[in-house]
Amino acid sequence: MSYKMIVLDLDDTLLNADQMISARSKETLMQAQQEGKKVVLASGRPTFGMVTYAEELLLADYESYILSFNGGKIINCHSKKDFFSQTLSVEAVQRLYEISLRENVYIHTYVRDEIITSEGNPYTTIESDLTGLPITVVDSFIDSITEPVVKVLMVGEPEHLKKVEAKLQAELGEEFSVMRSKPYFLEFTDKGITKGTSIEKLINELGVKREEVIAVGDSYNDQEMIEFAGLGVAMGNAPDDIKKISDYIADTNENDGVAKVVEKFLLKEQLITK
Repeated sequence: MSYKMIVLDLDDTLLNADQMISARSKETLMQAQQEGKKVVLASGRPTFGMVTYAEELLLADYESYILSFNGGKIINCHSKKDFFSQTLSVEAVQRLYEISLRENVYIHTYVRDEIITSEGNPYTTIESDLTGLPITVVDSFIDSITEPVVKVLMVGEPEHLKKVEAKLQAELGEEFSVMRSKPYFLEFTDKGITKGTSIEKLINELGVKREEVIAVGDSYNDQEMIEFAGLGVAMGNAPDDIKKISDYIADTNENDGVAKVVEKFLLKEQLITK
């Protein structure tokens, strides 16, 4: 199969522990683009937290795309315009806030280029450090959300949050997409919004076949895109249940796993069957 597109998660996939793209990964991805392959970034991060990496890879020059907020938004890097956006209503955010109080977890969302939370906590601080977005602690979370948002996070201690995830997937699964991106991040987007469904929207517009797509990720919010792609790749540092649903297991993010995938499958033709 000759692949035309590679879709890459950021944290713990393309990025190393220093939040950087390795020199080898950058070199191989630039070569792939020069050969006409499309490189797409897909992350749970807000758009602001992805732009620097898109610029580093010159995605605008190659007219490529960012999928941010777990696929809740698709941005054309060249035109800077939204290709797709799906939001949660103010009422939905209010409901999630009330549930967060019931479940004894913290909550935050994004308003413009700020993280809004009702209580400072170490997990929201981690999100701020990852994305570069400032935190605003508000007196009333409900009153601060006056317009739809793309994504809401409940955050907290991993073992407790795992139990909350199972409970809320059963309770809210008909209304929201509910998934963990990290052990301490439980993410909510509108029902049916995942990285996988947004990739499908994008390739339908671009005329790329599902079989011509490689998707690479490491976590539970990558599951749908790994399953959707013609070649679904789990990083070597991914949990075992993500590895089990993949077609190929790469090296780790600390050992140039993405670069090795690009070299093996994208820079030379290789016959791969799903």
